[in-house]
Amino acid sequence: MTTPSPASSGTLLQLIRSGQANTRADLQRATGMSRSTVGLRLDELNRAGWLRQDTGTSTGGRPSHRLVFDAGHAAVIAVDLETRYARAAVLNLAGTVLAEHTADLDIGDGPDRVLDQLARWFPELLAAAGTPAQRICGIGLSVPGPVDWETGQVVQPPIMPGWDRFPIRERMQEAYAQHVGDCIEGSTVPVFVDNDANLMALAEQQTGQPDCSAFVLVKVSTGIGAGVVINDQIFRGIDGGAGDIGHIRLHDRPDALCMCGSHGCLAAVASGRALARDLGGLGLDVSCGTDVKALLDQGHPDAVRLAREAGRRVGEVLVTVVTLLNPGVLMLAGDLSGIPFMTGVRELLYQRAMPRTTAHLNVVTSRLGEHAGLIGAAAMVVDVLYAPERADARLQALAARATPVCTAPEQQDNS
Repeated sequence: MTTPSPASSGTLLQLIRSGQANTRADLQRATGMSRSTVGLRLDELNRAGWLRQDTGTSTGGRPSHRLVFDAGHAAVIAVDLETRYARAAVLNLAGTVLAEHTADLDIGDGPDRVLDQLARWFPELLAAAGTPAQRICGIGLSVPGPVDWETGQVVQPPIMPGWDRFPIRERMQEAYAQHVGDCIEGSTVPVFVDNDANLMALAEQQTGQPDCSAFVLVKVSTGIGAGVVINDQIFRGIDGGAGDIGHIRLHDRPDALCMCGSHGCLAAVASGRALARDLGGLGLDVSCGTDVKALLDQGHPDAVRLAREAGRRVGEVLVTVVTLLNPGVLMLAGDLSGIPFMTGVRELLYQRAMPRTTAHLNVVTSRLGEHAGLIGAAAMVVDVLYAPERADARLQALAARATPVCTAPEQQDNS
């Protein structure tokens, strides 16, 4: 019988970050390692600056010292890219926004122009956050299209013309180096890309529903998409296509032409773009989901009526989603996710789904609002960079750079 190898420093960090173990004694119990081995692992994490100690509450004796992940030792740049504007921010590793910038940016201008413009914002953002460029450990990018997670490329995105299979990571790294410079661990900042609904779901689940093992978020803005978090992990499917419910076909709307080129897609009938089209047909000056939201905020009767009907159409599809996944939370987000839309969703959902499926289901709206995409993009970066294997590799690289290179005796300068 082989003896299991001791837990790595990255594994201990994961236990500390998750709150499963926050003292040396906790770590010994959780890993079965000796006190001295735990001490060596913690020394490595402390040298990297990844931990800090908090004094716990005293029960009459000596107060305990809690080991805590130091969310201030580095920072992340997060970008939430929408169809007509973008939001960028510097956040600490706990997801707190330190500085933020929002401006118009047309995704239809193409990836080269858009990514370069984003990078032009970064120096001013870093200055506003009081964060040196060398403390940035990664960039997270949220985009409104399907993403192949392994390559970081969007795949056949209906509302992102010119972005299909574009090397976003490499181009963002190039633009960052040009406009900002080095990052915390070298000259190339790591870049991670994912679908906006996925990242919004991750942020909302982590910050508001951490105990929910099956969480679904539906974003209804220009398009319609869903993010699914199962057991604290984003479910992306085989190649990033999971949750693309906006392109499920409705049987009774073959006349509705979708931006993907097909007819009858849910997004062609019930998205912000679809409602803008219908409201425009009634003589109202609207062109996008944001305009529809403005009318809904004003209580415009036609906008309210169409949003409720859109909710019913989306609810038709969500009956199947809820029956398949049996989530504890179904969250509605995006421009249309107000009371009229939610009312329509709930009407269809509770009317057609089996009572057993919805007995423990909470249908709610976004808690984080416009910051969900940013916080989710930052969380993605942190979850990847500080996962056990990646953390161990980074610690080894840091140790190698800190180790002085000895000069061979015959090359020493004895003067």
